[in-house]
Amino acid sequence: MGGGGQTTDAAGGDKRAAVIFNPVKQGIEQLRTAVEAVEREHGFGPTLWIETTEEDPGTGQAREAREAEVDLVIAAGGDGTVRAVAEGLEGAETPVGLVPLGTGNLFARNLGIPVNDIPGAVRLAFGGRDRAVDVLRARVRRPDGTTETEVSLVMSGIGLDAAMISNTDPDLKKRVGWLAYVDAGLRAIPNSKPFRIAHRLDDGRTHRSRVSSILIANLGYLPGNIELIPDAEVDDGRLDVVRLQPRNFWGWMLVWRKVMWENRVLRRSALGRQLIDLTGGNKRREVVYSSGGTVDIVIDGEPQEFEIDGEEMGEITAARFAIDPKALVIRVGSRPREAAAEPVADEAPSDGALEAELDEAELEAAEEAAEEAVATQPVTGELSTAEIAAADVADAPAADSREEPDGADR
Repeated sequence: MGGGGQTTDAAGGDKRAAVIFNPVKQGIEQLRTAVEAVEREHGFGPTLWIETTEEDPGTGQAREAREAEVDLVIAAGGDGTVRAVAEGLEGAETPVGLVPLGTGNLFARNLGIPVNDIPGAVRLAFGGRDRAVDVLRARVRRPDGTTETEVSLVMSGIGLDAAMISNTDPDLKKRVGWLAYVDAGLRAIPNSKPFRIAHRLDDGRTHRSRVSSILIANLGYLPGNIELIPDAEVDDGRLDVVRLQPRNFWGWMLVWRKVMWENRVLRRSALGRQLIDLTGGNKRREVVYSSGGTVDIVIDGEPQEFEIDGEEMGEITAARFAIDPKALVIRVGSRPREAAAEPVADEAPSDGALEAELDEAELEAAEEAAEEAVATQPVTGELSTAEIAAADVADAPAADSREEPDGADR
């Protein structure tokens, strides 16, 4: 491991923490000072410090901490560091504290972790309460036919979303943080080209759409208080799927209206929800929501760019995402944001059951279903709203009963 494992000089205690940190991030010395000031107050002995490297951003380091049988793992970095640590702690019950040192820090923001307060985040890591959250796991196929399994805590994107990540200016990102993604998005939209996909939820019926981007999310809030997915919860045992399918510039304006006005303002009141209904907002198809336990996506045409939690992941031709309910324990504040009580997720599947959902045969079955759909179905994104509504009504009696509560578009 880069830098090796180091310990502080604090007096011993009954418990031990490990800090997995990205050494290139600013604030490491402040982090060390904060940890040394807090660890003994909570009965912890010398802290184990493990640096990430370019070759290993945190997965191997998390396994090292796990082998050391520490009582707490603190992930200090951005969303990429947290994601890598989560992958290395798969199956462990060791709580994870978050000290945000990155740009977006979407995972920490959605959990109410202090983003610009290193001492506050450290105190929460040592003294907060444990909250079990969901983890997304994805099996993706590359253009050369090989497959990989990836972990996601925030959201993954195929298409424009991934192109936006790849177009982000790294120097601008250092200067203005997450606002650099806005700049990249504005530059990516004019050059974006919609593409066709075949997709299905929970092994139900396969549908076809023409999209600019498809997002698979574990949470709903973006920086700037943008409420992309109003109903998403990080521990509800479900993944959320968002299809962005505007046809033109006006369509993109309607996407912006949906996210910034309807989701953020109107839907918060009964009167606002009535206004959405009266103005046809619930029937428009520029932004389509759905949710379930698994989702299969097969690209009909050229491979598309793919990103996970804000990191470029190259091009893919197909993917299967599955939710792993409450698979990671995070140290958070006294209560989750805007929640009176934690949602109760379904019982988490066994390791064997989840592995079966992400094996090669499942992905191949999704691709076979997609081939049949391509040969027999129209593309919904290329139909008018009236034609889509008529088709939905016609298909309703024949729909798989399992899809009605889980796979229905919202």
